[in-house]
Amino acid sequence: MKHLRISARRSIAVGAGLAALMATGFTFRSANAGEASEPPAPRTLTAAAAGDLSASLLDGLGDGAAGGYYDARTGNLVVNVLDGTAARTAERAGARARIVENSLAELRGAQTVLAREASVPGTSWVADPVTNKVVVTADRTVSGARWTTLSEVVDGLGSKAELRRTGGEYRAFTAGGDAITGGGGRCSLGFNVTRGGEPYFLTAGHCTQAISTWSDSSGAVIGQNAASSFPDNDYGLVKYTAGVDHPSEVNLYSGSAQAITGAAEASVGMRVTRSGSTTRVHSGTVTGLNATVNYGNGDIVNGLIQTDVCAEPGDSGGSLFSGDRAVGLTSGGSGDCTSGGTTFFQPVTEALSATGTQIG
Repeated sequence: MKHLRISARRSIAVGAGLAALMATGFTFRSANAGEASEPPAPRTLTAAAAGDLSASLLDGLGDGAAGGYYDARTGNLVVNVLDGTAARTAERAGARARIVENSLAELRGAQTVLAREASVPGTSWVADPVTNKVVVTADRTVSGARWTTLSEVVDGLGSKAELRRTGGEYRAFTAGGDAITGGGGRCSLGFNVTRGGEPYFLTAGHCTQAISTWSDSSGAVIGQNAASSFPDNDYGLVKYTAGVDHPSEVNLYSGSAQAITGAAEASVGMRVTRSGSTTRVHSGTVTGLNATVNYGNGDIVNGLIQTDVCAEPGDSGGSLFSGDRAVGLTSGGSGDCTSGGTTFFQPVTEALSATGTQIG
C-alpha cells in the first residue's frame, strides 16, 4: 500500500556508520624523549571516522581522557586530555589534543549530584566536551523555589557545571517520518526493523505507552505494540499486523527516500537529519551525549542524544539519521521549527539491542 511507504519509506532515516579504528593502524605507546617536539598535524576525518577514533582513543587513554568532539569546520577530532602524556598519544593517533581541567569521572559525579539534589521538572543536563562542564538548562517553567534550589546545587559544583536558560518548555513531542495514529494521538514512525525474519518498526516509548494499536494516515490498522520502555528510556517496538510494504528507508518528503542500511552511534559534532510527520525534514548537529531530561510532567529520560535540530509535537518517534545510518528516535525538547530549539533523541543502537531487532 502506497501510504505505508511511511513504514519504510516514510520511516525516519538514520545515522552514519563509523569507520573501523583498525584501519588507521594506530597503536598506543609511550612518548620517547628523543622524538620531535612538534606534534603531527591532526588528520582530516569524516564525522563517522572521527566518532570511531574517539571511542577507541577514550577507551585506550582511560583516566587520561576527558571526552571529545568533532570539529566540522576543520574536519578534526578534538580530544580533551588531562596531561601532556595523554595529549601526545592523542596527537600521534591523528587527533587534536586539548588539556582541560575536569575529568570524565568528575563530570559524571556532577551529574549524579544533579540527579540526587536537583531533579526539577523542566530541566536537562549534559556533559559538554566543548566547555568541559556539565551544562544545566532550565526551561521557562522553572521559577521560585525550584530555580533557587537548582542555582544553589549548580553553584556548589563550581567549575564543573554552569546553568543556562531556554525560552521554550521541555515536553515530549507526542503527535509524529510518516504519521502513525491511534487512540486519538499521533506520532511518527522511526525505522523499519526485523526480528526473527518478521517485520516491526521502532518509534518513541512515550507513544507506545499511551497507544497500543497503530494505523497509517488512511486509518488502516497496521500494527500492535510488542515492547515499550518509558520513562528512563524512550523507545517502543510495534509488530506489523498487515501485509504492507516496509522498506528500510526514510521519507524525505521530496518524492524521494533515504535508504537505511544500518545503525550508528552518535558523536558530538556529527551532522544529522530528522524526519517527522509534523515538520518533515530538518538537519543540524549533535551537541551532546548521555543527556538527562526532566520533562515538565516529571518523566525523566536518561542517556539521550542532544541536538540543535528543531522538532514539534507529532514528530515524536521519527527518524534521526546520518547518511544511510539510523542514529536516533525523536523524544522531545523545547522550541519549534520557526524560532529553532533543542531536541533530544533515544539512541537507536540501544533500542535495537534491547528489542533484539535489526535494521532491514
